[in-house]
This record gives sequence, structure tokens and C-alpha cells, in this order.
Amino acid sequence: MAWGTLRRPVCAYVYDTAALRARTAEVRASLPPSAVLLYAVKANGNPAVLGALAEVCDGLEIASGGELALARAAGAKRIVFAGPAKTDAELAAALDTGMLINVESVHELRRIAALGDHPDVVLRVNRAGTALHGSHTMTGTPTPFGIDETQLGDALAVPGVHVIGFHLHAVSNNLDGAAHAAFVRDCLDWSARTAAAHGVDLRVVNVGGGFGVDYVTGASIDLSPLRDIEVPDGVELIFEPGRFLAADAGWYAAEVIDLKTTHGRTFAVLRGGTHHFRLPAAWGYSHPFTVVPVDDWPHPWPRPSVTDTEVDAVGELCTPRDVLTRGQHVDRLRAGDILLFARTGAYGWDISHHEFLRHDPPEFMIL
Repeated sequence: MAWGTLRRPVCAYVYDTAALRARTAEVRASLPPSAVLLYAVKANGNPAVLGALAEVCDGLEIASGGELALARAAGAKRIVFAGPAKTDAELAAALDTGMLINVESVHELRRIAALGDHPDVVLRVNRAGTALHGSHTMTGTPTPFGIDETQLGDALAVPGVHVIGFHLHAVSNNLDGAAHAAFVRDCLDWSARTAAAHGVDLRVVNVGGGFGVDYVTGASIDLSPLRDIEVPDGVELIFEPGRFLAADAGWYAAEVIDLKTTHGRTFAVLRGGTHHFRLPAAWGYSHPFTVVPVDDWPHPWPRPSVTDTEVDAVGELCTPRDVLTRGQHVDRLRAGDILLFARTGAYGWDISHHEFLRHDPPEFMIL
């Protein structure tokens, strides 16, 4: 990578659009041939990322009016709108453009009925007992997401809308491909039975995303078990991955400003931190890094350096919680070298608290 083109001290996100396209092709090859593939904008809303994925995915999944504007600007072929707190203005905009809305509550359903003219909608349902594991559980437990399965009768009795299917996203970051395939088959079976019981013209089963990556070990979910899933005729099976499409197409680079040892621990203090890449602090794990040596040292004083030791990679914020990595061994590390954090293309910049302390933002390099 052309680090010399970046400002010093280096602080940047690098996004590879070719990697985005390649990962999308891999995912498509692992899904049932008729499946619909949407990218979840919440994972990374960078315009260059969205533009690349809008070209190769069937559409984009959004969760706000701001994401709607991004999706339109990216030229999305199709947009699906989710999220538990849609405003009337957002719902009206969605209805005006004819996009499909994943409805989160009976009250939201009534609001849509008042705003639209019998629009097609999909009900997001919080089912009981969905046996799928990941970093965040969305259903089968008390959450603000979806309509409780026991309240489906009330939802389907709301006039003025046309329910055409169900949204059944259950977890984020699942690593078990066989379990995920079993979950999708169960979603199709449950949807068919529920539609038949309630007289729903079933046309859509949206199983959300949840394809996982392991940031510590480098492992990823094996999607091949999904390939053999049989989708009933006349039913659209929708997948909405975000993390899995974007994570490996991004890197976060931060220059070491200082190296210091305090009470027996060695700290690499970075131009950057959790205000740019919050995920390690939010999830409580250590994100691996690679050292990129930078030989240039323009100062007359000795260059701080360490060899054959463990270091904590910490940021520039005035809080002891600004930590990206604990205890990673380095053969050699010097002030002025760059730490490169891979697998940061999803839920990196977009979920971080950018304004805390008002440090300059990172640069964005698009490959």
C-alpha cells in the first residue's frame, strides 16, 4: 500500500473495492441460485463501498433516512427498509419510492396503513426458540426488534396493508454454517406454515444477515451448506449480510506516536483509537495487528523502540478504555512505525464515537 501518499502521522482507513466484489461473488456462489442478496448499509456506508456493492448485489438494506439517501446516491437497484424506530417522514419516503418495509410492531403497521395505499409489507417477527448463536441475539429473547410471535394475529388483522412475508433475522456474527443452513430451512418451513394458518400470500422470507467472522483467529463462517437449500416456487428468499461482505475489504492504519512502559506494561500510543475503530472496546476483545516498519526517523533524539515483547495498542483519547489490542507480541516496534489492523471494513468507522476529543478524522484511501 502507498503509505507515502498519506499525511504523517498516518491515520487512515483503506477500502479495497475489488475485494468487495470478489467477496460478493463468493457469497453468491454459496447461496441458493434464486436467493436475493442485499448489502446491509449499516456495516459500512462509505460512498465508494456502497457504489461497489450496489453494482454487484441485488440491492441494499437500510435502517434510516440517512442510509436511504446514501442508497439512492449509490444507485441501488432495490432498497429494503428495516429498523425499530422509523419516523413518519422516513416511512413516507419509503412508501413514495415503493421500497419494501420490514415492519417492527403493530403500531408501526397502523402508521404505515395511515400513510400508504395498501402497500406490500413484510412483518419482522421475534420468534421463540431460534437456536442460532452469535455475538448479538435478536430474537428468541426480549429485544426491541420485531413483533412477538404471539402478537401475529393482531398484526395481521390491521387493515390497509398487504402482508406478503416475514423477516426473521435472528443473530449477528454466527460462525456455524451448518447451523445457519438449518436456521434458514426452519425459517422457510415456519413461514409456509404460518402463512397457511393466517391466509397470508407468502412471497418473501427474509432471513437477514448474521454471517460471521472471527476477528481474533481469522476464521469465517462456511457458507457452503446454504447452497442446497430448496426455495419454494414463488417465494423470494432474501439474505442481508453486512459484516461478511465488507469486513475483509478494509484495513485501519495508525502510526505509533509514542512507546512507553508503565507499571510493567508496554504501550504503543497511536494516532487513532476507539473513536475511529470502536469494535474491540465494544466487544471486549483484542484486535490483531501487523507492524508496518517505517525506517524514516527525522528527529535528532533517540527513537523509542522495543523488541521481543508484548505491547498494548492504545489510542489518543483521554480514557484508559481507548484500547484496540492487549498483549500482542512484537519482534520489534518503533515510534513512527504503523500498526495495520485487518478485517476492519465493517462496523469500524461507522459505529465509532468520532467527536469525542475532536481529533482529526482518519484519511480514507480507496483502492
